[in-house]
Amino acid sequence: MVRLVGRSGTRPDRRPGGMRTTRAPGSARPMRERHGRHAADPARLRHAAAVRPRPGRPGRPTGLRATLRIRSLAGQVFVLQFVVVLLLVVAAVAALVLQGRLDTTTEARNRSVAVAQTFANAPGTAAALSAPDPTALLQPHAEAARQASGVDFIVVTDPEGTRYTHPRPDRIGKKFVGNIGPALAGGTVVEEIDGTIGRLVQAIVPVKADDGTVVGLVSAGITTERVGGTADDQLPLVLSAAAAALALALAGTALVSRRLLRQTHGLGPDEMTRMYEHHDAVLHSVREGVIIVGGEGALLLANDEAHRLLDLPPDAEGRQVRDLGLDPDTAALLASARMATDEVHLVGDRLLAVNQRPTDLAGGPAGSVATLRDSTELRALSGRADLARERLALLYDAGVRIGGSLDVTRTAEELAELAVPRLADYVTVDLFDAVIGGEPPESGTELRRTASRGIRKDAPLYPVGRRTRFVPSSPQGRALATGEAALEPRLGTAHGWHEQDVERAGQVMEFGIHSLITVPLRAGSLVLGLVTFWRSEQPEPFDEEDRALAEELVARAAVAIDNARRFTREHTMAVTLQRSLLPRSLPEQSALEIAYRYLPAQAGVGGDWFDVLPLSGARVALVVGDVVGHGLHAAATMGRLRTAVHNFSALDLPPNELLTLLDELVARIDQDETEEGDRAPVTGATCLYAIYDPVSLRCSVARAGHPPPALVRPDRLVEFLDVPVGPPLGLGGLPYETQDVELAEGSRLVLYTDGLVEDRGRDIDVGLELLREALEEAGPSPEETCRSVVDARLPARRGDDIALIVARTRALAADRIAEWDVPSDPAAVARVRAAVARRLDEWGLEELAFTTELILSELVTNAIRYGAGPIRVRMLYDRSLVCEVFDSSSTAPHLRYAAMTDEGGRGLFLVAQLADRWGTRYAADGKVIWAEQPLP
Repeated sequence: MVRLVGRSGTRPDRRPGGMRTTRAPGSARPMRERHGRHAADPARLRHAAAVRPRPGRPGRPTGLRATLRIRSLAGQVFVLQFVVVLLLVVAAVAALVLQGRLDTTTEARNRSVAVAQTFANAPGTAAALSAPDPTALLQPHAEAARQASGVDFIVVTDPEGTRYTHPRPDRIGKKFVGNIGPALAGGTVVEEIDGTIGRLVQAIVPVKADDGTVVGLVSAGITTERVGGTADDQLPLVLSAAAAALALALAGTALVSRRLLRQTHGLGPDEMTRMYEHHDAVLHSVREGVIIVGGEGALLLANDEAHRLLDLPPDAEGRQVRDLGLDPDTAALLASARMATDEVHLVGDRLLAVNQRPTDLAGGPAGSVATLRDSTELRALSGRADLARERLALLYDAGVRIGGSLDVTRTAEELAELAVPRLADYVTVDLFDAVIGGEPPESGTELRRTASRGIRKDAPLYPVGRRTRFVPSSPQGRALATGEAALEPRLGTAHGWHEQDVERAGQVMEFGIHSLITVPLRAGSLVLGLVTFWRSEQPEPFDEEDRALAEELVARAAVAIDNARRFTREHTMAVTLQRSLLPRSLPEQSALEIAYRYLPAQAGVGGDWFDVLPLSGARVALVVGDVVGHGLHAAATMGRLRTAVHNFSALDLPPNELLTLLDELVARIDQDETEEGDRAPVTGATCLYAIYDPVSLRCSVARAGHPPPALVRPDRLVEFLDVPVGPPLGLGGLPYETQDVELAEGSRLVLYTDGLVEDRGRDIDVGLELLREALEEAGPSPEETCRSVVDARLPARRGDDIALIVARTRALAADRIAEWDVPSDPAAVARVRAAVARRLDEWGLEELAFTTELILSELVTNAIRYGAGPIRVRMLYDRSLVCEVFDSSSTAPHLRYAAMTDEGGRGLFLVAQLADRWGTRYAADGKVIWAEQPLP
């Protein structure tokens, strides 16, 4: 800190504990006594000054002049820095001079010796000295070497010292200046002399002949001026660095002085004293405790509010925080210097919010500053706000979590789970039986305990499933009668509630349940049941605010339960309609051994259906379809399509033609419903139609947008039949194709809807592969196959209907088939009757011989008379006796009443009377007229 000296003679006053105050002369008492028992140390206060300096005050220098005053701290620092820099410059120059001189001499010696030795030992130097005119030979080379090496002269002399070369030609022939004695003895001489060209350093080396005799001398020299410029070159750099250092010192001094002025806001001693007094007054008048703790855990400062809140002793300053009698948590926080924000501590009967920050974050002294705020009343208000926030959160969660399943029982359970333990310790939900079944409630009937939740499982309350009729004096009875919530804050003093069940009421009291609220579940004018909230562990009884919250919570749950009730009713109606439209039992037939599964969706009723239709000639048709969508409309549409398939199958059409007729029907249905405007179109219905013939072991299949059938061969090899897929029913535009497949006896044909192999989380290709794996592991019988597939592929929660048919093929034995080719001759009819009689005898059907002969006689006669050859007759011995007559004509006979005068027209009438069923089916090369008779 900068020590400020006041002009009025103020002086610092030292206090115990290291605290410093300022006292003006004549003051009656120190500021610590005037503003309380605890005064703040100015060195530890970092607040803005309470009194601003007045700009333009006379007598106070400003700017650089004020900064560099010799009496000011900045000026003194600058003078000291200037002296230091000056001494450093003088020392640097002296060192440069001495070092330059040493370097000059050394460099001159080394260069002179090197040049002289090089020239003396150069080839031809010794020979030139023996020549008649050594100067003519050596002078050019000496000058060239001098210029190349940078020396001032290269002189070659004879052994007596007479010059042969010299940079100045007028000096040639004169005596060499220098000591040549050691060189004549074979040594090297280096000396510094004052020569003819100034002060110089020269080296003298001998030139020796081959026999070692000295035949001459070579001297090279350089003046000291040539190599003595290093110090002169570096001296400007040293002076420039000194000037820069002085400039930086000046700038640094100005910055420091400006920062000091900014930190003190230009205040003088009087203003600083006044600022300190104001800070001291503010510190002890604020309603927030201030604590300053040093790095060693000692209390440095505590204002009056901190003394009051913490109940500190008068001599607390200077003592360790842990020795002041504070609670351990608060003392540990204040001594730790860790950062804390609104950390609540209980000190006595007060809740103090403590904010603490360390003082060494920005390089300051070790320690911490903490503020203390009494938040006892605020905490109580905050507790009530937290309670209101929790109740709002409970109501919000009720809107989110209750009613998502559309199941009455599950919705009641969600209400009980949500309210425990946030509102009550135990919650019970009682509903009328009719509500659980989806019907409107019937007043006066018993209620069934539908859900029960609690913090413990051994509460003596009625269990789930118990039927109860509440007496009028009980809170539940009053709630049902009035339609309003009933509150019993203290069951121990309440009357009438124990009359419901005296023994169980005693058990409830012994268990600790002491308060209840019962709220009727109202949906409009309907009371669906009761919700009762029980409290045992929480000591506070229910109050009016709790009742209001319970009513709001139950009101939201009642809407969800009523929605679930309505959904249950509609779902039950849809399932009933759907099951009434599906086959209740499979027809009897011998071509296929069939097992099936039909599983409606849990989320709603869909439009999946299946059927098994016996056809003429012991054939059987299998059909599986799916109407996209759910609900009553989908179920009703499914019934219409199933009826249409029944009707179209009576025409004995190939699968592709039947699908074409069905497609036209769906298109008409769509058109009619679109015109009405209140129905959705049926577009999206799919269908697969297959006809199996046990005689030929062929299966004809066609499909309209449906998944392909699976075939499990007798060796358990599984494949999906490659049946051409047509568009879904109702789209039109493209024809359907029939695929004929040869099936070995004992093969299993698997038909299904897409709910078995496809859902939102799985692609159909994955589902088909999983179905293949299940079929490979299934047993040989259709029932085992159905069980294995459903167990392996059934999802946990079905989002769509699942229809599955497994049909194992059978073959009609060859000895039960009789065929004859008939020529186009009326006389052949007698032979046919005789053959038929013999076969019937073999089959043990003699009772049918007469009627069969009459039927075949009429049919064959019509084929011969009105048809075209070839003509064939076939009899099949199955569950009935089937007679078939084939001809190549496409003309179909018609049943009619013959007039009294008609000679013919009574044959088909006779056939219709004798046969159980008869009809016509067309083939690619003609038609078949068939008739069935029941076996005796």
